[in-house]
Amino acid sequence: MPYLDLNLGTIAAILYAGLYLLLEPVAGFLLAALCLAAAAGSNYMRLQSPESTLTSALACHLVCWVAQFIGHGAFEGRAPALLDNLIQALFLAPMFVWLELLFFLGYRPELQARVNQKVQVEIAKFRAQGKNGKAS
Repeated sequence: MPYLDLNLGTIAAILYAGLYLLLEPVAGFLLAALCLAAAAGSNYMRLQSPESTLTSALACHLVCWVAQFIGHGAFEGRAPALLDNLIQALFLAPMFVWLELLFFLGYRPELQARVNQKVQVEIAKFRAQGKNGKAS
């Protein structure tokens, strides 16, 4: 495939794509396609202008991480999952956000109900920890 040279970014995109396909085949396929397209686009931009691509990527990455920490602090009142579980934060959180977008568009309401039920359980656990300062 054009612009999918075997480099660290492409390998990461392939790993993410495979994981997302295993987690939820239809939604995972769409997200896998986005991951691979992003890898190809990044490789294309890197070939066109390596320095400005690196600078832009680092700036985008930094802005997104800062926005994530601000968003979690402002809306959830807690640190992002990165501090709780690195695997969840790096691999599962993007899929969760993707599913939230698809759910908003009407994708698989039965799956949305199951996910929301599990989220409510986790929210209850978090709130119980906040009152006691520890898990009960």
